[in-house]
Amino acid sequence: MEEAANKNDIIEKLKKEILLMQGFSAVLDHGRLDIGLGPMEKAFPNHIFPTAAVHEFVSTHPAAAAATTGFMAGLISHLMKTEGTCLWVGTRRQLFPPGLKAFGISPDRVIFIDLQRERDVLWAIEESLKCSAVTAVVAELKEISLTESRRLQLAVEKSRVTGFLHRCNPQKINHIASVSRWEISPIISHLEAGVPGVGYPRWNVELQKIRNGKPGSWQLEWSAGRFSHLETAATPNTLIQQTG
Repeated sequence: MEEAANKNDIIEKLKKEILLMQGFSAVLDHGRLDIGLGPMEKAFPNHIFPTAAVHEFVSTHPAAAAATTGFMAGLISHLMKTEGTCLWVGTRRQLFPPGLKAFGISPDRVIFIDLQRERDVLWAIEESLKCSAVTAVVAELKEISLTESRRLQLAVEKSRVTGFLHRCNPQKINHIASVSRWEISPIISHLEAGVPGVGYPRWNVELQKIRNGKPGSWQLEWSAGRFSHLETAATPNTLIQQTG
């Protein structure tokens, strides 16, 4: 028993050393950033959402793209808190800025950069990620190569900015230098009896890849300004009642 315990201690120590070498610094409880994902955070290295990193989101149809935008807005809302600025870069902006208020983000704290060519998006996001004055950068694009993504990762390692790459209907899902890969799909919202309108946004959240973590899937709802986990399963892609 004692020998097994010693081995476990050695393994945990080695894991922490590997995380440090890969840029995942140990976080003290008083310095921990609560991103609001609750039990899901156990999937991340050090049990905390990786900031100063690039996250990849993949959407294969418009409904998933809308759901992904809403989910990212929830994450960014926690990152920005009462301060901070977000840059939103793309060529075909479909986001309705006032809709961000549903996720606790004032639209005037988001700078939209609308470009005509996707190759310009890559240049703009790299330059934006180098700017330590912003909290988060979102890029909407289709394709990105491994080499291009490495440049983005190098940028955030210096600036400590968090990047979100939303790949809308890419031709192929290739390996890139991101710390994670997500796929978000909408699920049926719940309406109280006799209450008109639509319910709170709900998503099926699939974490397909997480460096030094544990991939998995969860079902979440955004209500009262925070994420909450759903206890019962719902069917994804059946009804779209998402904001964003």
